[in-house]
Amino acid sequence: MADKKTVVVTQIASPIGRKNDQRATLVGLGLNKLHRTRELEDTPAVRGMIAKVAHLVRVENEG
Repeated sequence: MADKKTVVVTQIASPIGRKNDQRATLVGLGLNKLHRTRELEDTPAVRGMIAKVAHLVRVENEG
């Protein structure tokens, strides 16, 4: 797994008052509480999910 690229994503904003699909996208990324961090495989699907909730998450480390 050392050769697979990963991206570290941290939730920085609450999904309260947001659309249901944005909340579901956060859950799909494994984020459901503020300041929770996940290391995910860097795939086009994950990148699309991050782009959809870019205002709620921070991408900390790529590579």
